[in-house]
Amino acid sequence: MFKRPTTSTESSQPIQAVERITSVLGPGLIWHGAINGTGGVRVEGAFEGEIALHGILVVGETGRVTCENIRASAVIVAGAVRGNITTQKLEIRASGRVWGDVVTTAFVTEEGAFLRGQIRMEERVELDLEAAPESTPAEAAQAESIAATPMAVPATDSTPSTIIRKKKATS
Repeated sequence: MFKRPTTSTESSQPIQAVERITSVLGPGLIWHGAINGTGGVRVEGAFEGEIALHGILVVGETGRVTCENIRASAVIVAGAVRGNITTQKLEIRASGRVWGDVVTTAFVTEEGAFLRGQIRMEERVELDLEAAPESTPAEAAQAESIAATPMAVPATDSTPSTIIRKKKATS
């Protein structure tokens, strides 16, 4: 009785996965280096270096990013970015400031946002990101060794107890 009938266009469209933040550079932190890989990153502190990300990059209101070229699947700027941005979707919030050129397929901005640079809209953007790095055999052995090591965990009655982690069966 109250159910809305679905049309063929609603049911045939694939549901896209929601991007989520997996790492945060907190306020007050200053980081120089590279962020590469898969996942979502939120920057609330200061970052200088290289960003090449399969995922979302969020520059929060207190975030300051300086990169020659930022490459990410999606970029949301509420803070300050100095550098060129190549992304599939760029969103600049009202408090966001961008100094650099942008190449994107989708662009969203709020009133009050600032962009000094050129925007080039493309039908398709190639991010040229490397595949996610796999662990080396030495790193895998070290992780396996750590996983097999007993770990002392304080119990509620102040006496230590031991938890033994079992190895996963490998095929």
